[in-house]
Parts: sequence; structure tokens; C-alpha cells
Amino acid sequence: MMAAALGPPEVIAQLENAAKVLMTSKVDYVLFQAATAIMEAVVREWVLLEKGSIESLRTFLLTYVLQRPNLQKYVREQILLAVAVIVKRGSLDKSIDCKSIFHEVSQLISSGNPTVQTLACSILTALLSEFSSSSKTSNIGLSMEFHGNCKRVFQEEDLRQIFMLTVGVLQEFSRRENLSAQMSSVFQRYLALANQVHRKIREDSDMAQDSLQCLAQLASLHGPIFPDEGSQVDYLAHFIEGLLNTINGIEIEDSEAVGISSIISNLITVFPRNVLTAIPSELFSSFVNCLTHLTCSFGRSAALEEVLDKDDMVYMEAYDKLLESWLTLVRDDKHFHKGFFTQHAVQVFNSYIQCHLAAPDGTRNLTANGVASREEEEISELQEDDRDQFSDQLASVGMLGRIAAEHCMPLLTSLLEERVTRLHGQLQRHQQQLLASPGSSTIDNKMLDDLYEDIHWLILVTGYLLADDTQGETPLIPPEIMEYSIKHSSEVDINTTLQILGSPGEKASSIPGYSRTDSVIRLLSAVLRVSEVESRAIRADLTHLLSPQMGKDIVWFLKRWAKTYLLVDEKLYDQISLPLSTAFGADTEGSQWIIGYLLQKVISNLSVWSSEQDLANDTVQLLVTLVERRERANLVIQCENWWNLAKQFASRSPPLNFLSSPVQRTLMKALVLGGFAHMDTETKQQYWTEVLQPLQQRFLRVINQENFQQMCQQEEVKQEITATLEALCGIAEATQIDNVAILFNFLMDFLNNCIGLMEVYKNTPETVNLIIEVFVEVAHKQICYLGESKAMHLYEACLTLLQVYSKNNLGRQRIDVTAEEEQYQDLLLIMELLTNLLSKEFIDFSDTDEVFRGHEPGQAAGRSVSAADVVLYGVNLILPLMSQDLLKKPRMSSEVCQLCLEALTPLAEQCAKAQESDSPLFLATRHFLKLVFDMLVLQKHNTEMTTAAGEAFYTLVCLHQAEYSELVETLLSSQQDPIIYQRLADAFNKLTASSTPPTLDRKQKMAFLKSLEEFMANVGGLLCVK
Repeated sequence: MMAAALGPPEVIAQLENAAKVLMTSKVDYVLFQAATAIMEAVVREWVLLEKGSIESLRTFLLTYVLQRPNLQKYVREQILLAVAVIVKRGSLDKSIDCKSIFHEVSQLISSGNPTVQTLACSILTALLSEFSSSSKTSNIGLSMEFHGNCKRVFQEEDLRQIFMLTVGVLQEFSRRENLSAQMSSVFQRYLALANQVHRKIREDSDMAQDSLQCLAQLASLHGPIFPDEGSQVDYLAHFIEGLLNTINGIEIEDSEAVGISSIISNLITVFPRNVLTAIPSELFSSFVNCLTHLTCSFGRSAALEEVLDKDDMVYMEAYDKLLESWLTLVRDDKHFHKGFFTQHAVQVFNSYIQCHLAAPDGTRNLTANGVASREEEEISELQEDDRDQFSDQLASVGMLGRIAAEHCMPLLTSLLEERVTRLHGQLQRHQQQLLASPGSSTIDNKMLDDLYEDIHWLILVTGYLLADDTQGETPLIPPEIMEYSIKHSSEVDINTTLQILGSPGEKASSIPGYSRTDSVIRLLSAVLRVSEVESRAIRADLTHLLSPQMGKDIVWFLKRWAKTYLLVDEKLYDQISLPLSTAFGADTEGSQWIIGYLLQKVISNLSVWSSEQDLANDTVQLLVTLVERRERANLVIQCENWWNLAKQFASRSPPLNFLSSPVQRTLMKALVLGGFAHMDTETKQQYWTEVLQPLQQRFLRVINQENFQQMCQQEEVKQEITATLEALCGIAEATQIDNVAILFNFLMDFLNNCIGLMEVYKNTPETVNLIIEVFVEVAHKQICYLGESKAMHLYEACLTLLQVYSKNNLGRQRIDVTAEEEQYQDLLLIMELLTNLLSKEFIDFSDTDEVFRGHEPGQAAGRSVSAADVVLYGVNLILPLMSQDLLKKPRMSSEVCQLCLEALTPLAEQCAKAQESDSPLFLATRHFLKLVFDMLVLQKHNTEMTTAAGEAFYTLVCLHQAEYSELVETLLSSQQDPIIYQRLADAFNKLTASSTPPTLDRKQKMAFLKSLEEFMANVGGLLCVK
């Protein structure tokens, strides 16, 4: 039992009762709670307890754990956490010194008793956890500043001692001689020790993972621990040598894969490249060979995990890490000469391809002993598409393929062409079988399925090899591909190359001189031949034998390829391949032919695959790619098929009217973009008459019927309304600066009618949601181009929409989860709408309606209303609809807060410029000054909001300087600790030093925001308590 404590009787009684429970209870959960009670009581009543009593309690807790080796792990950890908290709290007033704890731990380690040594490790773990990051530290009612200082002092004074104690434990375990305490060499010795320990404990998967995690951390060692580059090189060489000895001498267990890949990843990413290349060349060569071997091995095991559908995909995770490491290496052309990694890239690439092809060429769907796996189950609709799920892997393999283009491009071409021939043969045989016995159902699809899966992976790899993902950037042909094509251009016959490109219905090898073709174009042609086999099968009524997945892969590839290669812009490249520019450049027959071919593919797919939503969506995305650049659109509109497609869609004729709503939306976007290609005035007018006018006429015909209120819920009417709303979203998405004038005027007529639809469909949540989405898209795409008068029209329409929504939903009871979720989605969309409107304050490309000149420019209404006014008014409308439960959802509460903060800045600026100190707006902003001050200085808040809060705060300080000074004085006067008082005073003086007096000057504002960052870093933890 612990010695009698000295302090207030009630505190002593509480501690003694908790200690008595520890001594007598046999229930683990009760013991856990008793330890928690002791920890909380000691911290809470610290100043009332004698220091000897606290030390006695600490000794009691350690002795208690030491005498009970069979305690449940979570109970032991909680008791030791209490010890760590006592030590940490004692460091504040220097009443407890870590050195006494370390002395006790040292004795436990040298005891020779494994159980006692394990306890020593648990004590060290508890101390490390408590003194580490702010997320792991216990809530003991002290400032974040205190926790941060504890961590800093612990790192500077005690961490080294813990490291030495840890080495001592490992020495005891491995019965090694004592290590020197000289830090200059201790890590290298520790490495050898850690490797030896891992070899001894690796059969215990839990211990092996901890051991590898330790090695992974040692693999990321950097900073002042190395006195110079030479010692860093020496350390890295020792590490790699030890790692290779360990890996080469063992068969890697499943539990080791992720740890080993983390070690290698850290070595490659953390150590500077000049250090990595400074190790002995033979050692570096062995390291890269080992990396190659492991990548191929883990890749095969990852493929096996996929086949067996394992929950824990350890090899997949390890494989991903190693592929990322390869990317880091091969992108560095400064330290490694060209071709340095080519042979390694070939091995990794070959291995990846082999794992994804069926036998006999590959090992897909084979178990470890080479036996075919169980029949594949039906793919879940929720399963992510391979091209998304494995995008990182494919990007890495594609890059390795470019590094070894001489090998990989001919390989892919050969594999694809061979499978195209086999697929064509299989489909012909099936057709003959069906003709011979029309009712036969004995067709074995196994061979077809294997072919489709092979083609699936070959097209994905080809797509990632030939082109990059380009979001927001100009897509460029990868330099490795361009160089490869240029290098071999002298061996290429241009005419034969164009013949192979333009004859997808013929076998490439049947064309004379086929070996003298450009390899890049030949690889594209191989995919076009897959596409052609699919098209011929459709014409032969064999659609039921085709794979929709293959159809998706084809149009995904063609979209990716077209973005980068079609109408290649020679001005973007230092040098250009003659075959590529001849085949795909501007004003070439090749580009005109392929645009016609792709357009025909789109039309065929939308007709045949309208029920396959994913395939139809990929198809219309290809169509958008063809028209989103004006140069390509100019060629597209010359195709008669384009005009036929536009007319068919505008008339809602089958099969296009069977397409899903999102697909129809994107198709409308494509048709609108195409309408802004280069045409003469009469042709353009004819186009808009055929594309947009029918939409308007049908919509007005439906809503202007006398009995519309009674008919509105009929399925046919709802479908017409939904199709129109989706089309409006598509039109808005097509907005660009040179078409906004036409599209805004067209859309505004619809927006006003949509507000009326809100009333009609107020009890139809999906329609209400779609109406709001139309407004969201219009605001998102067009607000930045609108001058004052046009913006006013949009503001008024949006606020009227919100008023109607608020009126229809205020006080409405949401009795089930579905209804509440529907309102949550509505409100999220409304928050997005308000955010889009507010963006006008920050991004404004308008010039007093300059872009509308000649398109009936409206006159400004003689009043100036800012986007911030509109947004705060909108927030005021919808806040009453937000229940406590809705606001508890993190996304909703953070969006509301962020939006209000962003709106505050322009409102306060407007108020400051008006200089009306008695206006309601001026008085309201004074209230916000204290709210934002408290948020930044006194409360923990989402750091993502710091910028918005800082900008609002500065503007409010400019507006209410006297009130700001008063807030600072009040805060300072409440500080009893003179040190904290002075630190805060200095910090506040420094905060406003660069902007005294603060004005609405951009330079001053930016200086203030920079000072605010320093302010938060220096004193942000002083007033926040944990």
C-alpha cells in the first residue's frame, strides 16, 4: 500500500480509495478506471499535495505494476500513463526529475528478467507517448504552450537517454557487449544490433513489425546528427549493407513486406541523391538489383492477393511504395545518366505485364502453385474501376515503360495486335456457331473473357505510357516518347505509317512494309484495331458477346490520347517528330480522318450502349475532348455526323433520350462547346436554332399548360423537366469568356422559370435538388464574367430562389433519416451556391458588362450591392433551417463558418470606405471583431480557416481600432503570470507594428497576415488549454 499522503483530507481520501481498489479488485475495467481516477486527482489537486506524497504515489504505481506481471495490457498501460503524467506535471515546477525514473528503468533492464525488461520498455513507451505530439498528450488542464515546452525540453535533455536505455534493452536481448555512448558511432552500431535483433524475432509478426518500423525510422535519419556529408555516406553504406545481408539471407514473410518497402522508400526519398550516389558503386548496384527483385516479387504477390480477394493487402501496399521509389529515382536525370535504369525498368515492366495477362503468356488468376484460381465472381457495382483504383501503379509502370521505350512499346504493340487477331477469330467462330444453331446456348465464354481482361490491362498500360494525367495543365507529349519517335524517324516510311493508321480493319502485318512504321503511331493503331473489331461485332449483331468494360477502356484511351496528340501544337516543343506532326498536326489529312473516326465511334456507342451508364459517360467525355479546343472543334463541325447528332439530341429522339441524366448533361455541354467553333453567321444561327431553341420551346410548352399543376407529377412530365434541368447544367458547364454573353442571356430566362418550379415541386426532393444545382452551376461558371447589372440579375434570381426554399421548408418536420439527408444535401448545395457568388469578390474578369456589348446590356439599377451583401442575406435566410443535428456535421458547420468569415472581409471594407459610424452595418461589424478575436487568440480552431479569419480580423481592426485596443488591454489585464503578460504584450505589439495605424492597404494587410502567422506560432498555445 502507498505511504500516507499529506494534503487536504478529501483529496487524500479519494487517492487512498482509488489505491485500495487497485489492491483489492480483480475486475480489469475497474482497475483501469481506478488508475484514471488517481491520474486525474493528482493533476487536479497538484498544488495541494506534498511533493513527498506525489513521489510516494509514483513509486506505489510502479511497484504495483512490477509485482503483477499478469495484468491486462490496457490496465498496465493506463497505470504507466498515470506515472508519465505525474512526471510531466512535475517538470512544470521541477518537483520530479526524469533522471530518477531513468535510473530505475536502467536497474530493471539490467535485472536479466525478461518480464521486468518488458516492463521497462512499457515505462519508456509511456513517457515517449506523453511527451511526444500534442495529439497523444493527456488532457491535464495546462496550456498548449506548456505541452510544447515539455516536448522541446524532453527532446533536448531526455530523448538521448531513452535511446541509450533502448539500446541497453536490445543488448540484453542479444547478449552483446556494452556500446560506447559516443553518439558519432552509436547509430551505426545500433543498426547492426537492430538488424541482428530483427533476424532473431522475425517469426513473431507483431515484434517483427515493431522492429521494421524502428529500422524504417533509422532509414529516415537526417539533420545535425551527421557532422558532415562523409559521415552521412558512411552511415547510409552501413545501412544498405546490413539491409541487403538481412534480405538476401531470408524468405520474406507477409508481415515484413510493408516494413521492408518503407525502409527502402525512406532511404531513397530522405537521403540526398548525391549521398546515395557517393556510396561504393558495387553496393549501389546491388541495392538497385535488390529493389528490382523485390518490386517484381511483391508485384506477383500483390496480384495473388487480388485473386484471393484478401482483406489485408500487405503486398499491394508494399508494391505501391516500391513503385513510388522507382519514380523518385528515374525522374532524376542529374545524378544518373540516361539509360542507367533501363534494364531494371524492363524487368519491372515485364513483371507487371506478366501478372496481368492470362496463361500461357502471363500468370493472372493463377494461384501460387500455378493452378487456375476459382471462377471469378461478379464484379460489384460499387467496386472502383481499375484505372482509378490502380492509377498510381499505372502511372509508375507507364513512366518505367517510357524509360525503356525501345523494349516496352514494341512489346505492347505485339501483345495487343496478337490479341486483336485472336479476338476477331473468336467472334467469327461464335458467329458461325450461332448461324449454324441459332438457339444454341453452349458457347463457352471463358476464352473471350480472358481476352477481354488481357486487352483491358494492355490498353490501360498503353494509355499511361503514351500520355499523362493533365488536370488544369496543357497536355504535352511526354519527352521520352517524343525523343523515341524522333530517334527512329529516319527509319520510318511516312506513307506506310499513315496507311496502317488509316486501315484499322486490316491486320497491320498484312500491309507491305509494315515494319518501317513509327512505333508510337503503330501502338495507337493497335488500339484502333481493337475498336474496329468491336465496331464490326456490333454491325454483325454480336453486341451480346462484347465486353462493356473493353468499350470503356477504348474510349477512355482515345480521350486521353486525343487531349495530348490530336492537332499537336508544334510551338509547345523544342523539337517535333515528323511522323507525329504529319499524322496528327494541324491541316493534315490524318487529323481530319481520325476526328471523323472518333466522332463515328461516339455516335455508335451512344446508340448501342445507352444503357451502360459508365461507358456512355466515358463516350461523351471523349466528345467533350474533341470540341473543348477551338482548333479541334473547327474540324468536328465539318462532319455531317455532328449535325445529325445535334438534331437527334435536340429532338429527344431514341436512343439518345434513353441516356442517363448525367450523360445527357455532358452531351449538352459538348454540343454547346461545338457551337462556338468557327462558322459563318448564318450557319451559327442555324446551329443554335437546331440545338437550343427546341429545348426552350418544349420547356415553355410543358410549364405553360393550364393544367400543369395537376400534370406535374406525371412521369412523362417529370422526365421532361429533369431532362431540361440537366441540359441547363450542361449549358452552364460549357461557359467560356467568349460565349458567356449568349449563354447568360439564354439561361436567365430559364432561371426565373425555375423559381416557379420550386413551388410546384416543393414536395419532390430530387427535383428541388436539381433546380438548386442549375443555379450552382450558373453562378460557378458565369459570375466572374458578369458586370454589375448582369450580376444584379443573377443575385436577385438566387435570393428569390432561397426565399422560396426557405418559405417551403421553414418549420417542416423531418421525421425520417432519408428526409433529413435530403435537406442536408440541399443545404450543402445552397452553401456551394453562396460560395460561388462570393467568389465575385475575389475573382472578377468583368469590365462593366464589356463582354455583353451587342447582347442587350442592361443598365445598372443605380444601386451598388456587393456579393458579400447577397451572401450574408442568403445565410440569414437558410440558418433557421439548420437544426442542431445538421450543424453538428463537420462539413456543414465548417462551410457555414468559412463562408461567413469570407463575407465579413468585403462587408467591413465597404463599411470602412463609407465612413458611416452610426450605420447598422458598422455596429454589427463591431460585434464580429470580438468573435473573430476570441476565435484566433483564445480558441482552438480549424487551421484551414486561419487565412479567412485573419483577413476578416485585419479589416475589422482597421474599422474598429479603439475597440481592438480595448480587447487587447482586457486580455492582458487578466494575466496573473508576469512572464505570460510580457510575452503576450510583446506579441501584440509586434502583430500591428507593420500596420500602424492599420489601413485598407494591400501591402499592410499582407504584412499583418504574415505577422499573424508568427503571432499564432509564438503565443497560440499560451491561452489554449489541454
